[in-house]
Amino acid sequence: MKKTALAVLLATLAGSATGVAAQQASGPAREMVAIQSDTAPTIDGNADEAIWKQATAIVTHDPLAGIDLTLKAVYTTDSIFMLASFPDPDENRGHKTQIWLPDQERYRMGGEREDTFVFKWSMEPGPVNLRIDAEQPYKADIWYWKSNRTDSTGHADDKMHVYSMTRGQNAVDVVSQNGLQFFLARPGDSGRSAYKSLVHTEHTEDRLPSFLLRQPQGSRADVFAKGTWRDGRWTIEFRRRLVTNNSDDIQFDTNQTYLFGVSRYEIAGRKPNPNLQQPLFGAGEIADTLNLKFQTP
Repeated sequence: MKKTALAVLLATLAGSATGVAAQQASGPAREMVAIQSDTAPTIDGNADEAIWKQATAIVTHDPLAGIDLTLKAVYTTDSIFMLASFPDPDENRGHKTQIWLPDQERYRMGGEREDTFVFKWSMEPGPVNLRIDAEQPYKADIWYWKSNRTDSTGHADDKMHVYSMTRGQNAVDVVSQNGLQFFLARPGDSGRSAYKSLVHTEHTEDRLPSFLLRQPQGSRADVFAKGTWRDGRWTIEFRRRLVTNNSDDIQFDTNQTYLFGVSRYEIAGRKPNPNLQQPLFGAGEIADTLNLKFQTP
């Protein structure tokens, strides 16, 4: 398929998915129940503990990716555990690999894009539309698992979405469903991220990584996560303390209910890019709105 035809197809798919997702997000939230456990699951991406088999699965559809996402939740006295599973024919672990151009004597960024998964938790006191074409401002806690940049250290990137009518630092322009101007900022939590960008100026190898991987620190290291790809399917386990006492995190009270959504792709407000290995990378969005409830004795 020619690039122009592929671009038209992707734009049509993204537009159709946006319409469907908007209808889903505006409807009533479905309930998901976290069951209590005396034993914490091991965060290794295998989900082979008995407690995961006891947990009730909820299936939500990602219309942009065109796949079903299966979720489960478990909690202990001090932590919450989330399980995400979805089909994917390929395991994409590379991200923005630098490729040497001998005729230009420089590196360029390649089209590789890592597999990702996003939990988006509302930090608002009442019902809210978590999409990035919503009509009201909001803040959300983001748990952003990245197969290349965070998985090796056993973490998900802990960030925020600040959806506002005032332009924030590094915010991108977005437009609401009714045509209003909004801005989406995606700041990382306080502390050190699990990766640092690398700049290569002299040729050493034909392909070089774009990131230095390292242990995250501070509030940005709150979310532990590990993913395993096997037989055409990703399984990703998440763990976070119920209460972190960090202002950039959602705090969980097992007597309360929490609104959230998920996405297969990074939610960055970008358009599909047919030149990428994963053309929909960065164009992710929330479809179903879900309510997490804690099952109590």
